[in-house]
Amino acid sequence: MIGLIGGMSWESSAEYYRIINEGVRDRLGPTASARCLLWSFDFAEIEALQHHGDWDALAARLVEAARALAAAGAELLLICTNTMHRVAPAIEAAVSVPLLHIADPTAARIRAGGHRRVGLLGTAFTMEQEFYKGRLTARQGLEVIVPGADDRATVHRIIYEELVAGRIEPASRAAFRAIIARLVDAGAEAVILGCTEIMLLVRPEDSAVPLFDTTALHAAAAVEMALRA
Repeated sequence: MIGLIGGMSWESSAEYYRIINEGVRDRLGPTASARCLLWSFDFAEIEALQHHGDWDALAARLVEAARALAAAGAELLLICTNTMHRVAPAIEAAVSVPLLHIADPTAARIRAGGHRRVGLLGTAFTMEQEFYKGRLTARQGLEVIVPGADDRATVHRIIYEELVAGRIEPASRAAFRAIIARLVDAGAEAVILGCTEIMLLVRPEDSAVPLFDTTALHAAAAVEMALRA
């Protein structure tokens, strides 16, 4: 049984639920669906703690969710957001149920495609802090390029002001296209959509290089692990 730590935002959690169930149906037959549990946060509370920098409180909340899912029978845990993988070590220390880190299936697919130098788009926390970039470099051997300061601010604003609210704006898609183009000019051979809402806005045709959608890759990897088990 898959345990989903979601609601951050629910827009992307709904995509996880869809992708996981479609994956199970495709593998097991037209009436099959996934055995899963969802803990859904009020993202307003999470977002406020993020922007106040209270990562200890955030870790405590996600650990509570992980323990509840494990106690309810979850055999595999997913944090349905890139940013909150900052507290992944706290969850791994608190429960014995395995946690599938979102960066790992993404990096595996990138390396399988022969790419080593990748652009990273996400929240400012994901693009600027080492918990994500460091895993991609130290554990996966990738070179990570992030946008410049102005572009990082634009990406962060669009995520929190538009995408988490389900707003898809043509001007924001154009802004992402331009930012991706600048990453390619800087040498990116591929681009990671390192926020689980970005896939709501950006499409493959918006980039001259391959895009790697962490939401889809994370959810698909969870299906593979659950069915193997």
